[in-house]
Amino acid sequence: MTRIIGGEFGGRVIEVPASGTRPTSDRVREAIFSKLMHDDVLEGAQVLDLFAGSGALGLEAISRGAKSAVLLDSSKKATATAQKNIEALGVAGRARVATDDAIRYTAAMSRAGGLTAPNLRLAIPNAQQNPELAAALAEQNAKRAITLVFLDPPYNYPENDLTKVLENLVRTGLLVPGATIVVERGSRTPPPTLPNGMNLTATKTYGETAVYYAKAT
Repeated sequence: MTRIIGGEFGGRVIEVPASGTRPTSDRVREAIFSKLMHDDVLEGAQVLDLFAGSGALGLEAISRGAKSAVLLDSSKKATATAQKNIEALGVAGRARVATDDAIRYTAAMSRAGGLTAPNLRLAIPNAQQNPELAAALAEQNAKRAITLVFLDPPYNYPENDLTKVLENLVRTGLLVPGATIVVERGSRTPPPTLPNGMNLTATKTYGETAVYYAKAT
């Protein structure tokens, strides 16, 4: 299976796993990126694409100005396909794949301590007297930050598990204030339960699909 991706890639074709994933429809993907472009969140974005499948959302973000993307999926077939797409599009320096469960992966991110990890906290007092250290600390923080998250789990993905993933994202300390979180669900399933640290900003429904937009506080 194949799909077309837009932006700077000019309608290039990417592969989609033959089974085991539910790709976002072209109509919904176009609507999502139209809103993200309107909200001016794509240029320079650092993206985490959870339940990435072929990586279409994360790669589309890169095609429209995102700086980097991590494409995560629990399926080895899906991440193998995503890696092929990265190589085919020539963006290996801007995108990478990870094969893991979303709860476990985000929990591990949380344990790393986010933008105030112990090694960073210890450096902060010294940074005030050392401009070079201050610059290095700022650069390290900038590389670790996340400004845009896509969550496109299967429609039957348990609500409690989705809540855990969202809570873990807040706990990571890597979401910058104002970071955008996009959650795609079935229109007949309950809306996601957002944890403290996220505020719902918009809901859009397209047939069987509902898309929820939130901001990190």
